[in-house]
Amino acid sequence: MIDMKKPRSGASRLSMVLLVALAAGGNAASSEGFQAMMNDATERMHAAMHVPFTGDADRDFARMMIPHHQGAIDMAMVELRYGKDERVKRLAQEIIVSQKQEIEVMRLVLKEH
Repeated sequence: MIDMKKPRSGASRLSMVLLVALAAGGNAASSEGFQAMMNDATERMHAAMHVPFTGDADRDFARMMIPHHQGAIDMAMVELRYGKDERVKRLAQEIIVSQKQEIEVMRLVLKEH
């Protein structure tokens, strides 16, 4: 069993993301499936971004941006599953890696505030 919480290198993370995307069906063509998954990702993101303000701008920013970044990761995963343009798929891969790294930084900020 792979521990998804254990920190990984960027290349290792990218490999994991690609394996998950391929296991989910690769480029299975379904416009309805794509739309449903994208709508679900954006709805989850928007709902999670609504947090009460604490008065600590750094904390509030991180608390709102973590779900925003997770939404980008979720949408990028959908692109990897349904996309066909290799340039866009590569961009999605880069988004996944960079957004995960930024989430880690924001979680550190939250531990300090």
